[in-house]
Amino acid sequence: MLTNLRFQCPISKEDEKKLKLSRLAGHHLYVNFGADMGRRSFRKQPLPFLEKVEVIDAGAEGKAVARVNNRVVFIPFGVPGDIVDVQVTKKKKSFFEARIVHFHEYSPFRIEPVCEHFGLCGGCRWQNMSYDKQLFFKQKQVKDHFDRIGKFDYPEIRPILASEDVFFYRNKLDYTFSSRKWFTGQKPETGENVDCNGIGFHLIGMFDRIIDIEKCHLQPDPSNEIRLAVREYSLSKGLSFYDAKTWEGLLRNLIIRNTLSGQLMVIIVFRDDEEEIIRELLQHVKETIPAITSLMYVINPKKNDDISDLEIRLFHGNPYILEELTAFHANDPQLKFKIGPVSFFQTNAKQAALLYHVAAEMAGFQGHETVYDLYSGAGAIACYVSKYVRKVVGLESIPSAVADAGENAVLNGITNVTFHAGDIAKILNQEFFEANGRPDIIITDPPRNGMHGKVIDQILAAMPQKVIYISCNPATQARDIRLMSDLYEIKAVQPADMFPHTQHVENVMLMERK
Repeated sequence: MLTNLRFQCPISKEDEKKLKLSRLAGHHLYVNFGADMGRRSFRKQPLPFLEKVEVIDAGAEGKAVARVNNRVVFIPFGVPGDIVDVQVTKKKKSFFEARIVHFHEYSPFRIEPVCEHFGLCGGCRWQNMSYDKQLFFKQKQVKDHFDRIGKFDYPEIRPILASEDVFFYRNKLDYTFSSRKWFTGQKPETGENVDCNGIGFHLIGMFDRIIDIEKCHLQPDPSNEIRLAVREYSLSKGLSFYDAKTWEGLLRNLIIRNTLSGQLMVIIVFRDDEEEIIRELLQHVKETIPAITSLMYVINPKKNDDISDLEIRLFHGNPYILEELTAFHANDPQLKFKIGPVSFFQTNAKQAALLYHVAAEMAGFQGHETVYDLYSGAGAIACYVSKYVRKVVGLESIPSAVADAGENAVLNGITNVTFHAGDIAKILNQEFFEANGRPDIIITDPPRNGMHGKVIDQILAAMPQKVIYISCNPATQARDIRLMSDLYEIKAVQPADMFPHTQHVENVMLMERK
């Protein structure tokens, strides 16, 4: 079950120091350290070795949790129920971090991971745990955050909504090209020519190293076929892959988006505008994967990977793809959404439709309401609830998302929604309420860091009858709701699994004015 891995590409002493702590349970990383690393790399006292430790919980960042002598121990890739020997790799005042070195007993909830890259790629850290237990610990995560951070009263949490698909559920993946890929197997002999170019996901804890992915189980085909076709062509032509340390190399990123109906968008990001090379590569992709409906490219000479501020050039097909949400009930709206290369849209489309249905059900719309949709993105929630209310006002800080939202309203023939661009903490104020009407219901779906304090203050000032809070981070959700709990009573809590095999959980809450 344990696999020895060696790094084959050139590696600096700085990287060796980083990798000293990168031992992963189930996939131990062994690195030979030279004698010239300096005294600082050697500890005066060895870190503890803990025997027969029982894993009792699944915690933050997907790490398993144990407790030894009243100290918390975080153990990557452990499963609750495992009994293991662990080597402590990091010692803090209140906790240890450790790696598994031996199993005494395997958890009854432990299963064999499907993906061959499990343990190196950090994308699916719970793939070695049965899905029913994943759901259990996700729901427990919501309760734990409410109890420890929120400290407010709440009703019994509804059973978590499982994802219909536990593999191939994502509609967007972003791959990285790198000239510093990680190899498995034996270290090559001195002088042996080693190809270090690859495309995939980052090695856990290392921004400049990637796992060269053979098959990813997150996005349906032809996603893997597209990535492999681009990789093989680029290798055969000797194209340079990006180096995140030197900021050199032509090929930077490959973004693949798809819809439930099978439409495909492919975006290739290059560092330099090598017109002929780019054209030949794109033509090869177009001919090799005829199912692609939108093929684009971007020139990004910056030191970061953000392309939202760059020109996105269309090579073939449409500049967008169309997603249609699945209706869960006969009364649910049938909506289409135009998705561009930088549009935000929930990456699990089936669960997104279920999530919006839950929010609408909790709101109990009567038809006369003015609804505010905070952090409205491309307008999916606003368009969804517009059928049930008098008016929807969307607020979003990203101008391109606001433009997408407006187009999506037009696409669906919706006329009772308006969208406003700007920093919500600044534009949501008394003047805005006077101009757009005070909200009867507020739906808020902020990013992981939650709502700005000024936004919370303005919600309390507006005093809507109901607040629906959708969150991908129950910790910040609990923090925010605690600030509102003097004036609002929590009526319903509904977690949903948007990302199987990860620790992430979405949560919808209904609050009513006391």
